[in-house]
Amino acid sequence: MNKKVRTMLLVGDNPFHGISHLSQEQARSRADGDVSAADKADLILTAVENGATGFMFSVSDLTLTILKTLREREKIDKLELHAIVPYVFEYVRIATQTGTPGLAKNVVKQMALSGDVQAIFGGLNGAFRMKPESLLKTYVSYEINKIKAAAGKKANLSSVLLHEVLTDMGLALNFDWLFKSFTSFLSKKGITPGFNTRNLPLFVRKFNEWNINLDQTLIATPFNKAGFQMNPSRTEFENTLSNISSPIVLAISVLAAGYFKPPEAVAYLANLSNLKGVVAGVSKESHARETFKLFDERLNKNI
Repeated sequence: MNKKVRTMLLVGDNPFHGISHLSQEQARSRADGDVSAADKADLILTAVENGATGFMFSVSDLTLTILKTLREREKIDKLELHAIVPYVFEYVRIATQTGTPGLAKNVVKQMALSGDVQAIFGGLNGAFRMKPESLLKTYVSYEINKIKAAAGKKANLSSVLLHEVLTDMGLALNFDWLFKSFTSFLSKKGITPGFNTRNLPLFVRKFNEWNINLDQTLIATPFNKAGFQMNPSRTEFENTLSNISSPIVLAISVLAAGYFKPPEAVAYLANLSNLKGVVAGVSKESHARETFKLFDERLNKNI
């Protein structure tokens, strides 16, 4: 009999950014009660005390400040870190204000200010030679360096995940080079390559078609009883999950942007047999305690 592996429980950062995929009104209500990075670090630590094992975050100024706060409190080593790149909302905002050329200039400027000479020249080399693989590696290196600068040497950067916008676009355009370069580059750095997607069946099908080893990746994808964000259907998601050879899937959007309460969400998740972990966002200490204590009790009760 195979030994049951503990389900990873990760704190998600959407509430920290005031993001809701259900409504603008809910997003505003999250932002209205905005608190400091130190308070958000407290929320993460409360979640850890009640069963959480890590933090999944987009690489933004806010989350980097949270990581720095956790490092200064000497708590960073208690967490597995799972970073999502790029922070699409910020880049869309810049592109809207300055256009695509302005966005490109902003990214180059930030890379230059970072002082990472190797990354800068690698990116320029890729641009001059029109090698998208080089540009990708340069950008990912830049993001990793930002995380390490904030989190410190004791931090455990377990995975770096490609944002769903790039993942799903790459799948649709058959950009196998994107996924092969990303997985190879991160694997060589000892970091698990991850992907955020809203189409798990297509993702798995394409990776098998391209002969990319799924077992060495991490997939963050929606799982909830309503089928919210699960394309093309909840049934196909569940069938795909059950047929993956090893647990590599992190369930996100488990509360369906607040449509479900934690007890409803975990009742559904507890019946899925091949999950590696669950990601849940929390906005209050009471939410952090109740949600992660409940998830840990239900999903890890036999361990």
